Amino acid sequence: MPSKVSCLYLLTVVCWASALWYLSVSRPSTSYVGQLAIPIRPKAVKNTTFTNIRTRSLNPHDFDYLINEDKKCESEPPFLVILISTTHKEFDARQAIRETWGDESSLPEMRVVTLFLLGRSTDGVLNQMVEQESQIFHDIVVEDFIDSYHNLTLKTLMGMRWVATFCSKAQYVLKTDSDIFVNMENLVFNLLKPTTKPRRRYFTGYVINGGPIRDMRSKWYMPRDLYPDSKYPPFCSGTGYVFSADVAELIYQTSLHTRLLHLEDVYVGVCLRKLGIHPFQNSGFNHWKMAYSLCRYRRVVTVHQISPEEMHRIWNDMTSKKHLKC
Repeated sequence: MPSKVSCLYLLTVVCWASALWYLSVSRPSTSYVGQLAIPIRPKAVKNTTFTNIRTRSLNPHDFDYLINEDKKCESEPPFLVILISTTHKEFDARQAIRETWGDESSLPEMRVVTLFLLGRSTDGVLNQMVEQESQIFHDIVVEDFIDSYHNLTLKTLMGMRWVATFCSKAQYVLKTDSDIFVNMENLVFNLLKPTTKPRRRYFTGYVINGGPIRDMRSKWYMPRDLYPDSKYPPFCSGTGYVFSADVAELIYQTSLHTRLLHLEDVYVGVCLRKLGIHPFQNSGFNHWKMAYSLCRYRRVVTVHQISPEEMHRIWNDMTSKKHLKC
């Protein structure tokens, strides 16, 4: 029979070995303090789930701002923030928006903030051109991820992060694209109604109820291993949707713990489902090309596939013929 000294020595060695192993295991950073049973065999940790402990984020979104307009909302919280997804080469589209519906002074009754969202181009010359454009207009935000179609979700999350960080007291946010015409009067006065109490947890646009496309040749192809379900949650077409500003932080925070999908409008829908927010259908949001007529465009909120030249033509016609009745 071993002596008491031998047993004590053996117990000490085992305790030190267990402590060293425990310290070497990567654990989530948390202030939670509880009793964690240390398994004898390390491989058992793989299948162990500790409740009430926040896991490390799946999508930390830790990209630095390369260009930022963090003072945009300091003087006065805006009624509406417009976030426009664009690419480096679309200067004409950005300029057309600045001179038409995206003009921050187009609705003198209320404050509107317009921002163009970009990632980083692989072409250094284009980055320099956008930087110069930013110095002139002060309406561009850029984060340090590659600007590409597959990173559109990152671009939208950048906008959500910006609103939550620098403009959280805004009332509403419009997210749209640079080839969209927006009927601002219809959007603001008929839909958002500034004289009414601001909504909370509000989200609206053209709601789509669909499922993943498994054809690899499709622009909207979704691999089964990335999204195995046969149906998407209801989501609003990314061509244009509106939400109350409180939703920006909710979506951004939810995204940190939600597996990233490259289809940004679907991904936002996934986050909304997690939040228990159901998007409202609004027929004024059109995600297709629509032939112009004054009366028809007066009834819509957004129209897709509008060139810079058309943007000017439609805007000039609608603003010069306000006296005409349909």
